[in-house]
Amino acid sequence: MKPRYLYPQDYMADPSANVFNGKLYIYPSHDWDSGAAFDDDGGHFQMKDYHVFSLDDVENGEVTDHGMMLRLEDIPWADRQLWDNDVVEKDGKYYLIYCAKDKTQTFHLGVAIADKPEGPFIPQPDPIRGSYSIDPCAFKDDDGKIYVYFGGIWGGQLQRYKGNKALGVEHLPEGDEPALSPRVARMADDMLQFDEAPREILIVDEDGEPLKADNPYRFFEASWMHKYKGRYYFSYSTGDTHFICYAVGDNPYGPFTYQGVILDPVVGWTSHHSIVEFKGKWYLFHHDCVPSDGKTWLRSMKVMELEYDENDKIVRMESK
Repeated sequence: MKPRYLYPQDYMADPSANVFNGKLYIYPSHDWDSGAAFDDDGGHFQMKDYHVFSLDDVENGEVTDHGMMLRLEDIPWADRQLWDNDVVEKDGKYYLIYCAKDKTQTFHLGVAIADKPEGPFIPQPDPIRGSYSIDPCAFKDDDGKIYVYFGGIWGGQLQRYKGNKALGVEHLPEGDEPALSPRVARMADDMLQFDEAPREILIVDEDGEPLKADNPYRFFEASWMHKYKGRYYFSYSTGDTHFICYAVGDNPYGPFTYQGVILDPVVGWTSHHSIVEFKGKWYLFHHDCVPSDGKTWLRSMKVMELEYDENDKIVRMESK
């Protein structure tokens, strides 16, 4: 299939796609042009609410906007910047895991709960204890355990932390230092808190060495996890080099061995994605800035089919 813009009449980014009750739901962030000057921390976008979309046919079906499922003003602890989110089902309830800045301008992860995939979602009064940074992916494994992958550099503030503790002075590795690592934590049974301290995820090369800071394919943000033929495929954005890459491991904590590029750079200043199987085919959801004509860098979500080769490697793509 040709890459398809899903909702070009509004600016939706960071699409997290999930299948619930035989239907495909998409949970994006929502770009609003605040009129402020462009900055690398994303402060020029208000990003003050979330919508949810659904469709029955990825290639040709109508995209339904179910409307606003959560507003910034309804979250007691949050101040601004509702960035990426994801939704997972447990025991008939739907849990939105999202990120936002608190009143001190520090990013945390939060939880909101709904009775149906399209919401509305009711937020908890406080963020997840011990959470930090951005871009949560909520992954439900075959045994029912749920893991949240997260982390983002620069505006995502991951460089402010080491060993789950805030640093007095942030540190960005350089050169042949090991690159900063994403995080993962298993959720508690009630889905309101982490059941463990977040762990660092190692992404290693074919020799088992962690990817270095000067490697153009190292982690930057936009964690996503899916399984294919029993193995764990951890994919992510390289941020300032604008690739979507992936690494493969044998358990949800890693280590994950780097495999290659999924998507080459798109038009715009970020690349963020999700991967899901629906009706026997695999799809890559992502965004670019083509509909906004590069004037504001507002982003629009799109989708294209994803394929694996005979060695179970993901076939590299361009989004044209």
